[in-house]
Order: sequence, then structure tokens, then C-alpha cells
Amino acid sequence: MSRRQVLSLLPAAGLLAVAAPSRAAAGIDHARLLANTVAIFAGTPDVNARPEVAGKLATIAGTAGQRLAAMDRAGAGELFSGLRLGTDDANLRLAFQYLYEIALATRTPGGGLVDDVAAQRRVAEGLQWLHERHYGDQSKGYYGNWHNWEIGISTHVSRTLVLLAERLREERPDLTATYLASMDAYLRNGKDGDVDLDSRFHTGANLADITANRILQGALTGDDARVGKAISDQATVFATIDPYDLRHGVTDGYYRDGSFIQHHSVAYTGSYGRILLTRVVQTLKMLQGATSGDASDLAGVVYRWIADGFAPLIFEGWMMEIVKGRAASRTTTGYADVGVIVEAIADLADHVEDAGALALRKYVRFLPPADTAAFVSPVSIARYAAIRLDSAVPAADLNPPERSVAFNAMDRTVHRRPGYAFALARSSDRISKYEYMNGENLMPWFQGDGAYYLYLAGEDQREVFGVDYYTTVSPYRLAGVTAPVEERRTVPESYGRFWYENPGHPLNFTSSSESQNTYVYFPRAGNTFSGGATLGAYGAAGMVQSDDAAYTAKEAGILPGDFVAYRNARATKSWFMLDDEIVVLAAGVSGQGGRDAVTTVDSRIAAPGDAIELTGERWDGRAWQAGDTRPPRWLRYANGTRRTAIGYAFLTRQPVAAGVETVTRSRRVVRTANPDTSVTKNVFTASITHPATGGVPTLAYALVPNATETHLRRYADGPLTVLANDGRVQAIKHETLGIVAANVFADGPRHAGRLLVYGPASVIVRSGEHTTVALSDPTMRRDRVAVVLHGPPLRLDAADEGVTVRRVPGGTLIQAATRHAHGRTFTATLR
Repeated sequence: MSRRQVLSLLPAAGLLAVAAPSRAAAGIDHARLLANTVAIFAGTPDVNARPEVAGKLATIAGTAGQRLAAMDRAGAGELFSGLRLGTDDANLRLAFQYLYEIALATRTPGGGLVDDVAAQRRVAEGLQWLHERHYGDQSKGYYGNWHNWEIGISTHVSRTLVLLAERLREERPDLTATYLASMDAYLRNGKDGDVDLDSRFHTGANLADITANRILQGALTGDDARVGKAISDQATVFATIDPYDLRHGVTDGYYRDGSFIQHHSVAYTGSYGRILLTRVVQTLKMLQGATSGDASDLAGVVYRWIADGFAPLIFEGWMMEIVKGRAASRTTTGYADVGVIVEAIADLADHVEDAGALALRKYVRFLPPADTAAFVSPVSIARYAAIRLDSAVPAADLNPPERSVAFNAMDRTVHRRPGYAFALARSSDRISKYEYMNGENLMPWFQGDGAYYLYLAGEDQREVFGVDYYTTVSPYRLAGVTAPVEERRTVPESYGRFWYENPGHPLNFTSSSESQNTYVYFPRAGNTFSGGATLGAYGAAGMVQSDDAAYTAKEAGILPGDFVAYRNARATKSWFMLDDEIVVLAAGVSGQGGRDAVTTVDSRIAAPGDAIELTGERWDGRAWQAGDTRPPRWLRYANGTRRTAIGYAFLTRQPVAAGVETVTRSRRVVRTANPDTSVTKNVFTASITHPATGGVPTLAYALVPNATETHLRRYADGPLTVLANDGRVQAIKHETLGIVAANVFADGPRHAGRLLVYGPASVIVRSGEHTTVALSDPTMRRDRVAVVLHGPPLRLDAADEGVTVRRVPGGTLIQAATRHAHGRTFTATLR
């Protein structure tokens, strides 16, 4: 949807407030808005009487009791015991959070502190105390992380003011206005104390957070103009990002292919994306009945986010690692991430049209039971429980059983089959190699260099992925990565702080400067080729591995001499995703600068007590054993305790180092704020070394999920054939499926079996009763891509708009107009 379409769907009161605030006074029911908000966070008497909500009520009351006890123990200069204030912005945010948690308990029907006047007065006094000593003087504030001052603190304050609105009107009538003025003053990345849609800070999930706060602030003061503008500003996040027609220069948000980007270039559905989802659904609930107009069309937009953006990335209730940015290093699990999304889905089902509502309810029943302790709203818990108990609604996935999704706008690929899911992280000059920030994700260097994650059905994914995977697996040996042999230092090790500081340099390196983002926090790659095509439930993806922006700039003399940057290895890679296997090709592999390089076929973790078995077979048919220097034809890693297995069928001959070692590390090695908890895992690694002196520049293998040894032996006789594997063309053929797939990295024409591809391009062709062809431009820079199918001429049966077909000598030419398609796949069916 365009911004113009989105604005046309806004409640009329919101538009009136923007156009003429003085005429909008009767358009917004502020009391209803505030009541809706209290119900969201505190529940209602009817809802809170339900048994499913009892645990939430106990948590709210217990947390408030702990906060009140901490206030009782507070020492000199403290509001809460142990929470030192004055130099730590995170502690100040926590102080406001603790006050909110007390206030929430006093407004929660059925709770032990409901209507506790003494507790409410302590919160009001705490707000006054914090403002006088640590918040009211903006010349002393705004140290540390901008997010705490513009979003985190304001979120807790705004909600607390809503919860205590009546008490404050009676006893401290000036406090709300005082805080609103200060919150406006701290909005330093805005404009005149308000949102600035041209600000790089006011985008995506951050914009949704800020505007949700401002809606509440306007309702508290009866300010239609503030509420109306905040609604209008938030509405911009509903618009699909068109990279060729950016509004306010914003690249953060949802794209046509389901991708979500935050921080301008980071694939972020699993963290900021879910925050945005939660916030806009809460806004729909806040505004229900409080403004005129129908927001069901906006809810329909959010439904598409879930179906096309979130669902492919959720496997058996687990959020995949490839879209979590620096949050991948946190101890929160992928199951907890999905729990937050499930709450939003359950709520959204009440706002979308009938077919969408039913699909969402089916999906809620399909997903594993969520931990409702993580839900924000008691009302959502009750709604979720009702859906789960409704046997008249059949459980159904939003994903078809077989699905291949190219999230090319964020350089991610997901391939799903009933027994597994494969997730691939790529990078380019459009998308960051990784995200590091604030001491989180300390060793991220290769997470966007083709790192992949193979999720097996029936697994507890906490035992094989999540923070413990990054803790115990070497950052140089992430599955799928080709890395140079070297040791790197983390940002804190390099600079003694969480960022690179050099404000005197022309690039002005400070903690939140654009240069910090570009070269430290989330540097982009240098390659243009990163993308692929999908044909039905099959997929192809390719990438040219490159240096990141920091190393390139350092070599060009743009960065200071003490700035630390690392040269990357080189490789051209392809991934062809089929039914029983994912075929991986690599060519032109080099460690650069006289270094060896290592390609990791797979790294997996298991509990120390799990029964791990590693078997294999050499090319001469004899058994392969760990330590064998002769090339294996196949290997099989099996966890007998969990009854899972993965096979590795090698299509080229090279030595493979494979084995299991016990690793113990603290979770703090990946994130400084993690508890210093030691984790012990058995780590399986299979890797291939590419010597600097030459040898093994190319390799090809297939990942075979849930493979048996019998299955792996069959690869000796097909059905896979590598048609080409060099820096210009990588292509495979699957005889049984009738599929030929190719990535062409060089200007064409280039041959790949019966295909003549005018590259760069990604192509999949499947032959059978009909011939189907899929084409895409992974560089996102070409006006058209084309392929000739050699053989008898074929005629067009059906095709996407922009595809043309004509006969040429020796075959059939299929051409797709890819200008401004942003990596989208074009298909044609021929006969």
C-alpha cells in the first residue's frame, strides 16, 4: 500500500487533526481511548476473573510487591535499592519501569493492590522525585543511549500517567503537563518537540513506539492535534516500502516480498519487526471506538505482514535466527519471541475481515502452546485461551506444507518442508553483514556470509540453536560460512568501550553517529549479487562474498589509522533448495592475503549426555572414520537421544575434518549483559580447509535433513549433477524432479546444461507435462534478464506481467523485465 492509500484509510478524526486541529475537538473520545489503554495493560473485572488470567495477576502483584520493597530499602540518593542514578541511563529507565509496574498493580482488577491509594501516592511521589533530580534538567540528561530518552523512559512514563490519571488530576494536577513538556524536550532527534518523519531515528518500530506514546499523551490532555498527528505519523509504517520511491528517505519497514528492515539495512523481522507488530495492534485496540472511521483495512495490511513476513520465519513455534540482528545473542529464546507475536495475532483476529480472522485463529491453534506469562495484556490471555479451546476452529498453518520464500529485499531465504526448515542469511551493498551494538552480538562477523540454520521437526530448538549456539560454536565456524583463518577482536576489546570514539575526525565518530552505524554497528557488504529465484516450492539463491564497508573504507584511507577493520575471504556461492536436499556450491574460494580459508559444512550443538553418532563412507566404498584424511562420499550426524539426523552428500572430492568436542563457555562471551552462566555443549563441526598455497577452490555438497545411511548411499548414482561451478556460473540438475537451476554471476550469455542464460541472473527450469521457468535479477540493477531453452520450440501458456516468450534459432527465449522489481521472481509456463 502506498502512503496515500494508507492515509485514505485513517480515521477521519486523525486527518482532521492534522488539517485543522481547532475543528477536531469533537472527533476523538479521549476518555474511551484512555479506558481502552488501561484495559489493555490491567485487564477488566470480567477478564481478570477467568482462571487463565490468574497467573498474570499474580505476576503483576508480585512484581509490584518487589518494587515497593525495593523502595523501602532505598538508600541515600536512591529511589529503589541498588539502582544507582545520575550517570546510568539504563538504570533511570528501570526506575521509571518500576514505578509503572507498581501503578499497574493498583489498576488491575482482582489484584491485591487494586485501588491502593498509598501505593499510587508513592508512585506519584517517585515521579516527582525523579523529575526534580534526574529528568527535569535536560541540559544534564540525554547521556548514554538515545533510545532510553526518546522511547524507553517515555513509554513507561506515558503509561504510568494514564494508569494514575484520576489520582494525579486530584492530587498533582501539574505533574502530567510537566512530564509532557520534558518528554517533548527529550525528543531531540525529532523536530520542535515532535516526530520528524525525515529523521533517521524516527522510523519503523521506533516510530511506532514514539507515536503510541504521543497518542496517550494527547489523550491525557485532551489534545486532538497531538493525537491526530501521532495517528497520522504512525500510519506511515503501514505503507509498503518502495525502494524506488522512498518517502522521507525511509528504508525501514515492510517490503512487497515480506521482508522487514530496521536500522536502514538490517534484516529484523524477529526483533524490531515483532515490536512494530505489537505496537500497531495495541494502537488498533487503543483507538477502537475512540475515533470515527473503520481501521479494518489497516488491520488487513497487518494480516499480510503475518502471513507473508512472520509465518515463513516461524518453525514449530520458534523464530529463526536469521532475522534477529543483535538480539540473537540475548538469552530470550525463539519460543518467547513467537509468544509475543502470538499475542498480537490473537488480538488482530478481532480486527480483520472474516476470512482473515478465521485464518489467524486457525494459526493460533496450529502453533505450539505459547507461554502466556510473556503476554502484555490480561485481555489477550483470555482471548488466546478462548481460541485455543475452540474445537470448532481447526488448527492450520499459514504456511503451505512446502514453501520456498525469497526475502530478497533483506537478503534472506527460507525453505520449508514437513520435516525441516532451512534458513539462509546473505548480505550485499544493500543489506548489512551483521549487527553489533551496545555490547550485544560481540562476535557477529560472518553471520551474513551465507550462514545457514537447518531446523529439524520435533526438536527442542533451545537445545540446538539460540544463544547457546553462538556461545559454544566458534564465530569462524558458523554453519555455511567461509571464513579466513585469523583471530579477530570484539569492539570492546579493540576500543575499550562499546563503540569507536573519535568526534574530532571528519566522520565524527560518536556513539550514535551515522559513521558508527556505517562502519561499526551494521556495515554493509560490497557485493551487488545477492538474491535468487523461486519456482513454486523450490528455490535458488546466490551470493558473491566480499569485504564489508569498514575494510573497504579503511583501505581507501577514509577511516582513522586506529580504526580496526578486517579483510574477508572470497567465495562465489549458490544454494539450490529442493525436496530432500539443499545443494551448496562454492567456487573461487580464497582466504586472501596469504591466509587459509575454512568452509564449515555444518556446526551443531547437543547436550553433553546426548548419544551422538558420526558415520560416513569414502569414495572407495569403505567406512569413513573421524580423523580420516581421505575424502568422504557422505557423512551422517545423528543424535540418538533426540532421534534426529542430518546427512552430508559430497559431490566433489576433498578432505573433510569432522568431529565432536565438548565446549564450555559463558553466555557473556556473546553479550556483555548476559548472566555469567557457563554453558557446556557437545559441538559437532564438519569443515573443509582451502589452503592459501592452492587446492580446493571449489566444492559441492548436499545437506540431507533426516537422512538414513541407505538414503545417502543412493547419491552415488544420482539424481544430482553439478553442471557448472566456477566464478561465472553455478548450476545443478536434479533428474528425478526434472529441475535445472543456475546462478550466473558474469555478463552473458553463459551455458548451464540446456540453458543459455544472459546473466547476471538466477534461473530455475522444471520440465514435465509443462515447462515452467523462473527468472530473477539478484543484482537488482538490470532492466531485463533472459534465458534460452535449447530444444524444440515451446509456446507460452501463462506468464507474469513483464515476461515475453518467442522462438529463436535452436530454442525458446524467455525474457523478464526486471527494472525496479527489487529481486522479484518472474515465472512463465510453456508447452
